[in-house]
Amino acid sequence: MIVLLGVLVVVLGFATRRNPLLVVGAAGIVTGLLGGLSPQRVLAAFGTGFASSRSVTIFVITLPVIGLLEHHGLQEQARRLIARFAGLTAGRFLALYLLLRQIAAAVGLNNVFGHAQTVRPLAAPMAEGAAERRHGPLGEKAREKVRSFAASADNVGLFFGEDVFLAVGSILLITGFVNTTYHTHLEPLQLALWAIPTALCALAVHGWRLLRLDRQLSGAAVPGPGRTADLGETVK
Repeated sequence: MIVLLGVLVVVLGFATRRNPLLVVGAAGIVTGLLGGLSPQRVLAAFGTGFASSRSVTIFVITLPVIGLLEHHGLQEQARRLIARFAGLTAGRFLALYLLLRQIAAAVGLNNVFGHAQTVRPLAAPMAEGAAERRHGPLGEKAREKVRSFAASADNVGLFFGEDVFLAVGSILLITGFVNTTYHTHLEPLQLALWAIPTALCALAVHGWRLLRLDRQLSGAAVPGPGRTADLGETVK
């Protein structure tokens, strides 16, 4: 039971708002040493874990590329592109993005979209551009609301869409656990089929919330100079 002191290190580290990477690393070292591992074996375990999960660090390559694209006007080009579609509002655009994100996740293409490679440089600026074309310049809170809805469209689409794909890790984990624990024969296809109604409900509910975004932005419009107020603020 003494090895569980590593959990205490994590709790204390997060409670005192320390660097998460340092907290998790320190907890791993404490747990390994209390578990009877030598410092060399603890270091070897860290190396093995990093080597087997090195795909997690792919953002180290992605972020500089996105930064260079933004530096050379990627967001401005995205705004100009959305301006060509007069009938595409911010809510309609994000609802379309939600649909595409969910379809891509349902066929296993989880990395085609995403926050770093799509939402930040493309989806959010395009949604802002659509909102500005319809309602005028956005206030700070209105702009943050559009960005948060862009992020939520990606989250909801991925979360409820990926379970429709047979080979996703969560499906395989559930089937493996259930079959081993309860001695049944649950197939991944059965779970994937049951995930379809949930995905459709998520699409309908969050799609409706995204479409309501246009009404919320419209209600915040300031008459006269053609600008949009911060949502929830009084404009003087």
